[in-house]
Amino acid sequence: MNTLAEKLRSPSKEQQQEEKQKTTQARNKYDPTYDPLTKKTPGHGTDYAPTYWVDTAGEPPADDGPITNDVDVDVVIIGSGYTGLTTAIHLAEQYGIKATVLEANRVSWGCSTRNGGQAQCASGRLKRSQWIQRWGVDTALKMHEECLDGMETFKSLIKDIDCEPQHGGHLYVAHRAKVMPTLEKEAKLLRNTFNYDAQILDADTVKKIYVGDEEAAGAMHEPEGIGIHAGKLAFGYVNKARALGATVHPASPVIGWETKNGVHYLKTPGGIVRARAVGVATGGYTSQGLHSQLKNRLLPILSNSLVTRPLSESELAACNFKTNQVITDTRVLRHYYRLLPDNRVQIGTRSAITGSAAPEAKYEHMLRADLARKFPSLAGIDVDYSWWGWVDVSHDMMPRIYQPDAKESIYYALGYGGNGVMYSAQAGKRLAQWIAGEGKELDLPIFQSKLPFPNVREVVESEAFAPFRRFGQRFLYRWYHLKDEVL
Repeated sequence: MNTLAEKLRSPSKEQQQEEKQKTTQARNKYDPTYDPLTKKTPGHGTDYAPTYWVDTAGEPPADDGPITNDVDVDVVIIGSGYTGLTTAIHLAEQYGIKATVLEANRVSWGCSTRNGGQAQCASGRLKRSQWIQRWGVDTALKMHEECLDGMETFKSLIKDIDCEPQHGGHLYVAHRAKVMPTLEKEAKLLRNTFNYDAQILDADTVKKIYVGDEEAAGAMHEPEGIGIHAGKLAFGYVNKARALGATVHPASPVIGWETKNGVHYLKTPGGIVRARAVGVATGGYTSQGLHSQLKNRLLPILSNSLVTRPLSESELAACNFKTNQVITDTRVLRHYYRLLPDNRVQIGTRSAITGSAAPEAKYEHMLRADLARKFPSLAGIDVDYSWWGWVDVSHDMMPRIYQPDAKESIYYALGYGGNGVMYSAQAGKRLAQWIAGEGKELDLPIFQSKLPFPNVREVVESEAFAPFRRFGQRFLYRWYHLKDEVL
């Protein structure tokens, strides 16, 4: 029997429960400073970022709860964003494979609920002309067909998901007159070589017929482009994947990974998941320590986004918003923006360099100033939502969907460079092919090589490389700003 002194020293059940609740709340609190180059995992059960998409998507979908014991499965997908979920959907529909999806935090916690909701006919950061420079015309044409097929894959997946699609194409706005000759050359190439109906619009046409962006010196309009509600799309994918038999486990970060005799032992806080194959779909939230095949293979870039309060009829008229099409501008540090179905304006662009600097108010102030530069009548407008998130950029600006070691059943789909809303659907389809044993049939460069290291491999592989990578990024941002605004 406990003495009175022991009872006084021992916390009551109520106190124990209170302490447990405090620990859970602390663990679940949204961390705005997460940085994939410096932190081991994205978190454990962390709550969503305060985005417009999450706030207006309705109740998050049902899931299968955290991993709570050791378990044996056939296929694990790490990451419950667009790529991970569409991989699970394709595995179930095409191959009868029911995947187990592991998520560190809430379902679709990362890129998938923080992006700009722009589905464009693109893969990676390179233009068609740059594809030709890198691979030649024949391969570039096949890459273009891959993107067109990706748009059809995306349209097929969302046809029964209420994600507020806004069709009409993509408006690529020239932010300075000096950019127009390059834009005209690209549009001509798209029409003549790729048989893709890209049209050049002059400044007057853009401002009168489409949108009164004060910066617009003209634009290229391309036929493919769809705006979507990012949160409703993510939650729709979760429901679709689970209806097909996949299981989705939040609060289950992979904190250890060993492979023995062809079996992957994925350690989570609740138990070890033993899997015959693993697909990695962690996007811009890929931690350095997840697996050796992924270390230093990506350059995570922060992007800021904000959403205004709904515009009044007079404000809409002042901005001359006559389109709901997705819009980007021609800056290297580009802006992506559009009018949402509830008459709010969403705009985003590149942000801080490090996670620790991301919460600094100056980045939101910069984005507010960018909005006012495009639409002076919106200067000082109330902003209802402001957030940031990581974008996975590969070191050669193109994604990879690949098996990096033929002796191990590990596959990844990463490196979309900000064009993942659409291409993640296609990447999920391709990643499912790899996992099902059909990947070697894929003959494009993005399916035939690893995510590359930066040029100086010895420096890259050192533990101290991250600060140097960030130093180089700061230099590049200054140079890009000069190119965009001055030179």
